[in-house]
Amino acid sequence: MQCLRVLYVVLWAFGFTSTANEHKEHALRLMAEAPLIDGHNDLPWQLRLRFNNNLKSVDLYTLNSTHTNIHKIKEGRLAAQFWAAYAPCDSQYKDAVRQTLEQIDVIHRMCQKYPEDFMLAASSQGFVCLAITDIMEAFAQNKTASLIGVEGGHSIDSSMGTLRIMYQLGVRYLTLTHSCNTPWADNWLVDTESEPVEHNGLTNFGKRLIREMNRMGMLVDLSHVSEQVMRQVLDTSKAPVIFSHSSTYAICPHKRNVPDDVLKKVEDNRGIVMVNFYNNFVTCRQSANLSDVADHFDHIKKIAGSSTVGFGGDYDGVNRVPTGLDDVSKYPDLVAELLRRGWTDDEIKDALGRNLIRVFKDVEMVRDTLTNTSPDDEPIPLEQVKNPCRTDYGYPPQPSSARVPSLGAPALVSTVALISLCVKFM
Repeated sequence: MQCLRVLYVVLWAFGFTSTANEHKEHALRLMAEAPLIDGHNDLPWQLRLRFNNNLKSVDLYTLNSTHTNIHKIKEGRLAAQFWAAYAPCDSQYKDAVRQTLEQIDVIHRMCQKYPEDFMLAASSQGFVCLAITDIMEAFAQNKTASLIGVEGGHSIDSSMGTLRIMYQLGVRYLTLTHSCNTPWADNWLVDTESEPVEHNGLTNFGKRLIREMNRMGMLVDLSHVSEQVMRQVLDTSKAPVIFSHSSTYAICPHKRNVPDDVLKKVEDNRGIVMVNFYNNFVTCRQSANLSDVADHFDHIKKIAGSSTVGFGGDYDGVNRVPTGLDDVSKYPDLVAELLRRGWTDDEIKDALGRNLIRVFKDVEMVRDTLTNTSPDDEPIPLEQVKNPCRTDYGYPPQPSSARVPSLGAPALVSTVALISLCVKFM
């Protein structure tokens, strides 16, 4: 009898391993047919922190202290990646634009240094359709198409002109906030009550910014924004939106995640939610595993359909990732898990990249309907952005009493100190 039990366990283990291998092989076949497009990776920020963007000091083949290197990318079959051009919130009102431009620059230089592995998915004309062409061309050449997303509306310093210039440099989405309010939008922390509500969502300038992004053909990214901003943008945007790296609130009630009613609105908008792998957003605990992440894919499919889901790992932007998804090489294992759960080939291919490509095309169609619309060149009202670090050239002259308020000695000392600080960081 004991021998029979041992034989049964051996046969079961063999069968389980065989089935798992079949799912993995099936996953790799699908990933050879449809490009995997991930919505968010913070490797450029790691290059800033570790090397101050000095690419001569780093080899992306041998770098092993990050979730991402070229060998891991190849093993993970990562066909296209939105690299985050990120500047921290403490750069707001200081040098956020410079910091962001330097992150855009380092992404360009990554592609120039490793032309056999990366292809910048942007065009000099700035057309979204050519970004799609670049993605498919890179996929055919076994390269990783490299797209750019600016993570945080503070990076544009409340300037539509700055945003348009960033688009010309290859930026294809703007995350409206990070973890701080901008002068025109509330971030997700207001929903935790750890930060005050400043705008009850979007200001009029914020809504104008959404319309300008529609006109340009830039993707609107709602990761990191408050729930009120989510709903207002979905009511305002003529084009599909994305959540570049967010998970589902029903499974993990973290305010960075997407509630079910918003998932339904994203479905109606023909947008996409790209699932984040950060443990705290996956299980609301410090620990998580690959199966927990797959639960979020299942939930989005259940609520909003498989056409509304994608991959948004947030690798190198977080300090904890699920067991089984330790770095970017592990994407095929997650795809295999979805196959094990009964996802069809078409559903898998949609989630891998076809959904994001469809969103790109829809954004392009909206842009094309707005070709006769002039760029929005009305600046944000001065009173919404006025601070000692900002000049006011171009605005109507202010009354002397408003322009140079009377200050007592303590306030004057504080103001001089703040101006000195601003000068230091410019």
